[in-house]
Amino acid sequence: MLIVTERDLTPTARRPRPRTYLMCAPEHFVVEYAINPWMDTTAPVDTALAVKQWDVLRQTMVDLGHTVHVLTPQAGLPDMVFAANGGFVVDGVAYGAKFRYPQRADEAAAHRAFYESRDEYSFVAPTQINEGEGDFAYLPDAHGGIALAGYGFRTEPAAHAEAAEALGRPVISLKLVDPRFYHLDVALTVLDDENIAYYPGAFSEASQKVIAQLFPNAVIADEADALAFALNLVSDGRNVVINTESTAFADKLTAAGYHPVLVDLAELKKGGGSVKCCIAELRD
Repeated sequence: MLIVTERDLTPTARRPRPRTYLMCAPEHFVVEYAINPWMDTTAPVDTALAVKQWDVLRQTMVDLGHTVHVLTPQAGLPDMVFAANGGFVVDGVAYGAKFRYPQRADEAAAHRAFYESRDEYSFVAPTQINEGEGDFAYLPDAHGGIALAGYGFRTEPAAHAEAAEALGRPVISLKLVDPRFYHLDVALTVLDDENIAYYPGAFSEASQKVIAQLFPNAVIADEADALAFALNLVSDGRNVVINTESTAFADKLTAAGYHPVLVDLAELKKGGGSVKCCIAELRD
């Protein structure tokens, strides 16, 4: 069931912008290997429940006025539901993924086929290991349009330079230091076209200084927020889709003028992901 929390906004007006997203149903979702600290192969997974929770998320995005494309899930690729990891798209250019672990490697071809089948996208094949929007975020109105990029666990720093060349945008490298926050998208999130939220403890001291200089008005998450995957959210500039475990951070978002929309993705958290992991943004 979708839980929409109607909260009073601050005087700062937030305006949503229609987006285009890519998702993939968890029809084959199981936890049969462990490639991040959240995965426990001994914990049972209810695939049918995961599908139901995912479908509520998909319908929520549609109800908020966004376009959602859906990849066909493939047997043997249980993490394909985490569609954000399959590429990074800016201005119609899709910089493809090259997964670190062999268990996910074949997902890259499915994403590539999607982009190459559509005239509105130009696909750039990567040579460097990167996991798409798992470790890349884009802010079109911040500092003339910049990408933030994480490294330390999954994506290689060399991919940041490759992405900058492919996309023609500055890419700011940020070092992740806590293995619990193995991707950028569980430590930092884009709230609108020029601002972010993040958990400082996930980053090196130098990267914390860089973020603070670039985003002095960022919403700050604490460790409890980050552990609840509160930062693994999707925002359209006003409506912030966030998981139901993250009510404390939802209150912080409300205080900043955003409108939280809560969805239950507890089953998918067993794979180490939440809202954002399930949704790639397609920026035409």
